[in-house]
Amino acid sequence: MHRLILTIVLLLLNGLAVAFDHNHSIWDGLLKRHVVLIDKGVSSQVDYAGLQKQRRVLGRYLKELSSVTKQGYGRWSKAEQLAFLINAYNAFTVELILSRYPDIKSIKDLGSLFESPWKKRFFTLLGKKRHLDAVEHQMIRRKGVFDDPRIHFAVNCASIGCPMLRKKAYRAKSLDRQLEDATRRFLSDRSRNRFDAKRGKLSVSKIFKWYREDFESGFKGFGSLHAFFKKYAVQVSGGSREAKKRVAAGDYKIRYLDYDWRLNDLKRNR
Repeated sequence: MHRLILTIVLLLLNGLAVAFDHNHSIWDGLLKRHVVLIDKGVSSQVDYAGLQKQRRVLGRYLKELSSVTKQGYGRWSKAEQLAFLINAYNAFTVELILSRYPDIKSIKDLGSLFESPWKKRFFTLLGKKRHLDAVEHQMIRRKGVFDDPRIHFAVNCASIGCPMLRKKAYRAKSLDRQLEDATRRFLSDRSRNRFDAKRGKLSVSKIFKWYREDFESGFKGFGSLHAFFKKYAVQVSGGSREAKKRVAAGDYKIRYLDYDWRLNDLKRNR
Protein backbone atom coordinates (compact mmCIF):
# COMPACT_ATOMS: atom_id res chain seq x y z
CA MET A 1 0.00 0.00 0.00
CA HIS A 2 2.78 2.44 0.93
CA ARG A 3 4.57 1.66 -2.31
CA LEU A 4 1.36 2.32 -4.28
CA ILE A 5 0.81 5.65 -2.57
CA LEU A 6 4.43 6.65 -3.24
CA THR A 7 4.04 5.73 -6.90
CA ILE A 8 0.88 7.83 -7.20
CA VAL A 9 2.56 10.81 -5.54
CA LEU A 10 5.56 10.57 -7.87
CA LEU A 11 3.29 10.38 -10.89
CA LEU A 12 1.43 13.46 -9.74
CA LEU A 13 4.66 15.36 -9.18
CA ASN A 14 5.95 14.34 -12.59
CA GLY A 15 2.67 15.47 -14.08
CA LEU A 16 3.07 18.88 -12.50
CA ALA A 17 6.61 19.16 -13.83
CA VAL A 18 5.58 18.21 -17.35
CA ALA A 19 2.61 20.57 -17.22
CA PHE A 20 4.79 23.66 -16.89
CA ASP A 21 5.11 25.53 -20.19
CA HIS A 22 8.85 25.78 -20.84
CA ASN A 23 8.10 27.94 -23.88
CA HIS A 24 6.81 30.57 -21.44
CA SER A 25 4.11 31.28 -24.03
CA ILE A 26 2.07 33.84 -22.06
CA TRP A 27 5.14 35.90 -21.17
CA ASP A 28 6.47 35.56 -24.72
CA GLY A 29 3.21 36.93 -26.12
CA LEU A 30 3.25 39.90 -23.76
CA LEU A 31 6.85 40.73 -24.63
CA LYS A 32 6.23 40.58 -28.38
CA ARG A 33 3.31 42.95 -28.02
CA HIS A 34 4.61 45.42 -25.46
CA VAL A 35 8.39 45.66 -25.93
CA VAL A 36 9.71 48.02 -28.61
CA LEU A 37 13.27 47.81 -29.91
CA ILE A 38 15.16 51.08 -30.31
CA ASP A 39 18.65 52.23 -31.34
CA LYS A 40 18.94 49.66 -34.11
CA GLY A 41 17.94 46.83 -31.82
CA VAL A 42 20.53 47.22 -29.05
CA SER A 43 18.05 48.63 -26.53
CA SER A 44 14.33 48.57 -25.85
CA GLN A 45 11.46 50.42 -24.24
CA VAL A 46 8.48 48.88 -22.49
CA ASP A 47 4.84 49.77 -23.10
CA TYR A 48 3.84 49.72 -19.44
CA ALA A 49 0.54 51.43 -20.24
CA GLY A 50 -0.33 48.56 -22.54
CA LEU A 51 0.84 45.98 -20.02
CA GLN A 52 -1.29 47.63 -17.37
CA LYS A 53 -4.34 46.83 -19.50
CA GLN A 54 -3.22 43.21 -19.69
CA ARG A 55 -2.22 42.82 -16.08
CA ARG A 56 -4.62 39.93 -15.58
CA VAL A 57 -2.87 38.07 -18.39
CA LEU A 58 0.48 38.78 -16.75
CA GLY A 59 -1.05 37.55 -13.50
CA ARG A 60 -1.80 34.17 -15.08
CA TYR A 61 1.84 33.81 -16.04
CA LEU A 62 3.03 34.83 -12.60
CA LYS A 63 0.68 32.24 -11.13
CA GLU A 64 2.23 29.60 -13.40
CA LEU A 65 5.67 30.56 -12.12
CA SER A 66 4.57 30.45 -8.49
CA SER A 67 2.92 27.06 -8.91
CA VAL A 68 6.23 25.33 -9.70
CA THR A 69 7.44 23.24 -6.77
CA LYS A 70 11.01 23.01 -5.56
CA GLN A 71 10.94 19.29 -6.33
CA GLY A 72 9.66 19.80 -9.86
CA TYR A 73 12.24 22.52 -10.51
CA GLY A 74 14.97 20.21 -9.25
CA ARG A 75 14.20 17.69 -12.00
CA TRP A 76 14.63 20.21 -14.78
CA SER A 77 17.78 20.68 -16.85
CA LYS A 78 20.12 23.57 -15.98
CA ALA A 79 18.95 25.43 -19.08
CA GLU A 80 15.31 25.04 -18.08
CA GLN A 81 16.08 26.26 -14.57
CA LEU A 82 18.03 29.32 -15.71
CA ALA A 83 15.45 30.31 -18.33
CA PHE A 84 12.77 29.98 -15.66
CA LEU A 85 14.63 32.20 -13.20
CA ILE A 86 15.50 34.90 -15.75
CA ASN A 87 11.92 35.10 -17.00
CA ALA A 88 10.62 35.10 -13.43
CA TYR A 89 12.91 37.96 -12.44
CA ASN A 90 11.88 40.04 -15.45
CA ALA A 91 8.17 39.30 -15.16
CA PHE A 92 7.97 40.02 -11.44
CA THR A 93 9.94 43.23 -12.01
CA VAL A 94 7.29 44.34 -14.51
CA GLU A 95 4.59 43.44 -11.99
CA LEU A 96 6.37 45.56 -9.37
CA ILE A 97 6.44 48.55 -11.73
CA LEU A 98 2.76 48.11 -12.58
CA SER A 99 1.87 48.14 -8.88
CA ARG A 100 2.32 51.92 -8.94
CA TYR A 101 2.34 52.82 -12.63
CA PRO A 102 1.92 55.48 -13.99
CA ASP A 103 2.96 57.36 -10.83
CA ILE A 104 6.56 56.26 -11.04
CA LYS A 105 9.70 57.67 -12.67
CA SER A 106 12.16 55.02 -11.52
CA ILE A 107 12.07 51.60 -9.92
CA LYS A 108 13.88 53.24 -7.02
CA ASP A 109 10.68 55.17 -6.28
CA LEU A 110 9.27 51.89 -5.00
CA GLY A 111 11.84 51.72 -2.22
CA SER A 112 12.28 53.63 1.02
CA LEU A 113 14.96 54.52 3.55
CA PHE A 114 14.33 51.19 5.23
CA GLU A 115 13.78 48.85 2.26
CA SER A 116 15.01 48.82 -1.33
CA PRO A 117 12.57 47.81 -4.09
CA TRP A 118 14.68 44.71 -4.62
CA LYS A 119 14.08 43.59 -1.03
CA LYS A 120 10.28 43.64 -1.16
CA ARG A 121 8.86 40.15 -0.59
CA PHE A 122 5.86 40.35 -2.88
CA PHE A 123 5.80 37.01 -4.68
CA THR A 124 6.20 33.29 -4.14
CA LEU A 125 8.73 31.20 -6.05
CA LEU A 126 9.56 27.54 -5.47
CA GLY A 127 7.33 27.49 -2.42
CA LYS A 128 8.90 30.43 -0.63
CA LYS A 129 8.07 34.11 -0.29
CA ARG A 130 10.84 35.98 -2.10
CA HIS A 131 12.15 39.31 -3.28
CA LEU A 132 13.95 40.15 -6.54
CA ASP A 133 17.39 40.21 -4.91
CA ALA A 134 16.91 36.62 -3.79
CA VAL A 135 16.20 35.47 -7.35
CA GLU A 136 19.18 37.30 -8.82
CA HIS A 137 21.85 36.96 -6.16
CA GLN A 138 20.91 33.82 -4.25
CA MET A 139 19.63 31.73 -7.15
CA ILE A 140 20.87 32.97 -10.54
CA ARG A 141 24.31 34.17 -9.37
CA ARG A 142 24.85 31.48 -6.76
CA LYS A 143 28.38 30.12 -7.10
CA GLY A 144 28.69 26.66 -8.58
CA VAL A 145 25.19 26.63 -10.09
CA PHE A 146 25.16 28.47 -13.43
CA ASP A 147 28.36 30.56 -13.26
CA ASP A 148 27.54 32.52 -16.40
CA PRO A 149 28.11 36.31 -16.29
CA ARG A 150 26.02 36.74 -19.43
CA ILE A 151 22.97 36.60 -17.19
CA HIS A 152 23.71 40.25 -16.37
CA PHE A 153 22.58 41.13 -19.89
CA ALA A 154 19.37 39.11 -19.53
CA VAL A 155 17.86 40.26 -16.22
CA ASN A 156 16.18 43.64 -16.56
CA CYS A 157 15.71 46.18 -13.76
CA ALA A 158 13.16 48.33 -15.64
CA SER A 159 15.69 51.13 -16.10
CA ILE A 160 17.26 52.85 -19.11
CA GLY A 161 20.72 51.88 -17.90
CA CYS A 162 19.82 48.18 -17.80
CA PRO A 163 20.41 45.74 -20.62
CA MET A 164 17.32 45.59 -22.81
CA LEU A 165 14.22 43.60 -22.02
CA ARG A 166 13.95 41.29 -25.03
CA LYS A 167 10.89 40.88 -27.21
CA LYS A 168 10.99 37.14 -26.57
CA ALA A 169 10.98 34.97 -23.49
CA TYR A 170 14.13 33.04 -22.65
CA ARG A 171 13.78 29.35 -23.49
CA ALA A 172 15.96 26.41 -22.56
CA LYS A 173 16.31 25.12 -26.13
CA SER A 174 17.78 28.41 -27.33
CA LEU A 175 19.15 29.81 -24.08
CA ASP A 176 22.85 29.86 -24.95
CA ARG A 177 22.16 31.62 -28.24
CA GLN A 178 19.84 34.12 -26.55
CA LEU A 179 22.36 34.94 -23.82
CA GLU A 180 25.10 35.42 -26.39
CA ASP A 181 22.86 37.68 -28.47
CA ALA A 182 21.88 39.71 -25.39
CA THR A 183 25.55 40.18 -24.53
CA ARG A 184 26.52 41.34 -28.00
CA ARG A 185 23.58 43.74 -28.22
CA PHE A 186 24.38 45.35 -24.87
CA LEU A 187 28.06 45.75 -25.67
CA SER A 188 27.13 47.30 -29.03
CA ASP A 189 25.10 50.01 -27.32
CA ARG A 190 27.26 53.15 -27.51
CA SER A 191 25.20 54.90 -24.83
CA ARG A 192 26.34 52.31 -22.30
CA ASN A 193 29.66 51.02 -23.63
CA ARG A 194 32.05 52.97 -25.87
CA PHE A 195 35.73 53.16 -26.75
CA ASP A 196 37.56 56.49 -27.08
CA ALA A 197 40.61 55.74 -29.22
CA LYS A 198 42.11 59.24 -28.79
CA ARG A 199 42.12 59.03 -25.02
CA GLY A 200 42.64 55.30 -24.80
CA LYS A 201 39.57 54.91 -22.57
CA LEU A 202 36.96 52.20 -22.61
CA SER A 203 33.84 53.59 -20.94
CA VAL A 204 31.52 50.81 -19.83
CA SER A 205 28.40 50.22 -17.77
CA LYS A 206 28.72 50.07 -13.99
CA ILE A 207 27.45 46.52 -14.29
CA PHE A 208 31.07 45.59 -14.90
CA LYS A 209 32.12 47.32 -11.68
CA TRP A 210 29.34 45.93 -9.51
CA TYR A 211 29.76 42.36 -10.76
CA ARG A 212 33.40 42.35 -11.77
CA GLU A 213 34.01 39.11 -9.89
CA ASP A 214 31.41 37.33 -12.04
CA PHE A 215 33.24 38.29 -15.22
CA GLU A 216 36.67 37.45 -13.88
CA SER A 217 35.78 33.96 -12.73
CA GLY A 218 33.34 31.31 -13.80
CA PHE A 219 32.00 31.05 -17.32
CA LYS A 220 34.54 29.82 -19.89
CA GLY A 221 37.50 30.84 -17.82
CA PHE A 222 37.50 34.62 -18.18
CA GLY A 223 40.31 35.67 -15.88
CA SER A 224 39.80 39.42 -16.16
CA LEU A 225 37.59 42.12 -17.60
CA HIS A 226 40.22 42.64 -20.29
CA ALA A 227 39.83 39.00 -21.33
CA PHE A 228 36.07 39.42 -21.46
CA PHE A 229 36.27 42.57 -23.57
CA LYS A 230 38.81 40.90 -25.85
CA LYS A 231 36.27 38.23 -26.74
CA TYR A 232 33.75 40.92 -27.63
CA ALA A 233 36.21 43.43 -29.09
CA VAL A 234 34.14 43.91 -32.25
CA GLN A 235 31.07 44.99 -30.29
CA VAL A 236 32.89 47.07 -27.68
CA SER A 237 35.11 48.92 -30.15
CA GLY A 238 32.32 49.98 -32.47
CA GLY A 239 33.64 48.09 -35.50
CA SER A 240 36.79 50.07 -36.33
CA ARG A 241 39.65 47.71 -37.20
CA GLU A 242 42.23 49.75 -35.30
CA ALA A 243 39.95 50.17 -32.27
CA LYS A 244 39.23 46.45 -32.30
CA LYS A 245 42.98 45.69 -32.21
CA ARG A 246 43.51 48.03 -29.26
CA VAL A 247 40.62 46.57 -27.29
CA ALA A 248 41.80 43.03 -28.05
CA ALA A 249 45.29 43.98 -26.90
CA GLY A 250 44.01 45.54 -23.67
CA ASP A 251 45.43 48.91 -24.71
CA TYR A 252 43.03 51.10 -22.72
CA LYS A 253 41.94 52.22 -19.29
CA ILE A 254 38.48 51.35 -18.01
CA ARG A 255 36.05 54.07 -16.97
CA TYR A 256 32.64 53.32 -15.48
CA LEU A 257 29.69 55.35 -16.70
CA ASP A 258 26.91 56.69 -14.51
CA TYR A 259 23.88 54.40 -14.39
CA ASP A 260 20.58 55.76 -15.67
CA TRP A 261 17.83 54.63 -13.29
CA ARG A 262 14.97 56.34 -15.14
CA LEU A 263 12.10 54.04 -16.07
CA ASN A 264 12.47 52.40 -19.50
CA ASP A 265 8.95 53.50 -20.36
CA LEU A 266 7.82 53.78 -23.99
CA LYS A 267 5.24 56.43 -23.12
CA ARG A 268 7.70 58.79 -21.48
CA ASN A 269 10.76 58.26 -23.66
CA ARG A 270 9.44 58.10 -27.22
